[in-house]
Amino acid sequence: MPELPEVETVVRGLRDSLAGRRIVSVRLGKTDFIDDPAALERELPGLRIETISRRGKFIVLGLGNGAAVGEDGSSDSALLVHLGMTGNLSPRAAAEPLLPHTHVQLALDDGRELRYTDPRRFGRMAWLPATRLAEFGARLGAEPLAVNESEFAARLAGRRAMIKALLLDQHVFAGLGNIYADESLWRARVHPRRHASSLKPQQVCRLWREVRHVLQASLRAGGSSISDFRNADGQPGWYQLRHRVYQREGKACYRCRSKIRRVIVAGRSSHFCPQCQPRPRSR
Repeated sequence: MPELPEVETVVRGLRDSLAGRRIVSVRLGKTDFIDDPAALERELPGLRIETISRRGKFIVLGLGNGAAVGEDGSSDSALLVHLGMTGNLSPRAAAEPLLPHTHVQLALDDGRELRYTDPRRFGRMAWLPATRLAEFGARLGAEPLAVNESEFAARLAGRRAMIKALLLDQHVFAGLGNIYADESLWRARVHPRRHASSLKPQQVCRLWREVRHVLQASLRAGGSSISDFRNADGQPGWYQLRHRVYQREGKACYRCRSKIRRVIVAGRSSHFCPQCQPRPRSR
């Protein structure tokens, strides 16, 4: 599932080509992943795409009627897009043949279409008025690249939950997922089943640094293309070539040559090195 680096990569590509474009019409195919399909058909035509941003794993298209954006950078409404596991959002020439599993076509005023394709339809799309945008943002946790060390530590302090589970919790840190949680924990030498409250201050600091390092490195690489991810131009990322632990079960650790193992934490596969990331002691 695309995580912060992949979604941010798509956002940056869309921002270059979509800002200022007006939506002329909406055509929908299958709609089981859309919160309110009728709202898209009713509200989107005539609105201008004023901003393209990211919140957690969501693409946020800020929409307005062409008037100036509010002083706080807010828009009149927004189209939220979650790519799920196989979603892709990209502008295409209107004459270009539709790819299979194209479920949303937004005709733009420059003759192009913003198309959403999703073979498995695990994504999500929703139109939200301005009154609900703040509520949406408040439900999500802190942005991992925006929090300082103190705030990062405060969000973990006293928590008995396993550290991997907290990193995956979108109410704690929005945008982190399985890939970058595993990679960050390996670099910080922290076992995914360690309770957050058991981490020493220097370990929390190291984990904060490594989360930032891994996310920034993946952003520079255009994200990780494990299977389906492509950016807004249809190009894959290459950070998967730099993965040190994710999906490497049974392979040698890059640091100590021990075999990478896999356990289940918070319902997700978690890859770790038993030598570099010692298992927490049983009480």
